[in-house]
Amino acid sequence: MENNNQIWLYPLIIVAGALQAWGPPMNGALQKSLSNPWLASVVSFLPVLALLTCVFLCLPRPLPSGEGVMTMPWWAPLGGLIGSVAVIVGLMFVQKVGAGTLAGLTITANIIMSLFIDKYGMFGIQQHPLSLGRMAGGALMVAGIYLISKF
Repeated sequence: MENNNQIWLYPLIIVAGALQAWGPPMNGALQKSLSNPWLASVVSFLPVLALLTCVFLCLPRPLPSGEGVMTMPWWAPLGGLIGSVAVIVGLMFVQKVGAGTLAGLTITANIIMSLFIDKYGMFGIQQHPLSLGRMAGGALMVAGIYLISKF
């Protein structure tokens, strides 16, 4: 923990991570009720859009600068689209593989990809070397998901 003034962020991040485990089973129930996975995906995103619209309308500042918009990487606004893949996969397959296996696979894949993003400084983030400790952590994640999905 590099900055003790920001230690309060860690419990919030942990709560957000725990709440993420609720999403796929909730979306799976939505898909089961609505039958159509594409309609279920749209219905799943509508409350998010409504919430963020309300927050933006209440807190519209700061607004982006023209320079910020013009210098934005082409891929920057695609994060939500990338996130939708996880939502769609979750709602379609959580009933088949279980919440533990689905979460384990997605989190493990996320960690391993994040190690490469860190190593190469992709998407403009600071580079972090791929140390033996980080590789061991990734290998332990793979071993852990194997155990979770096997038993």
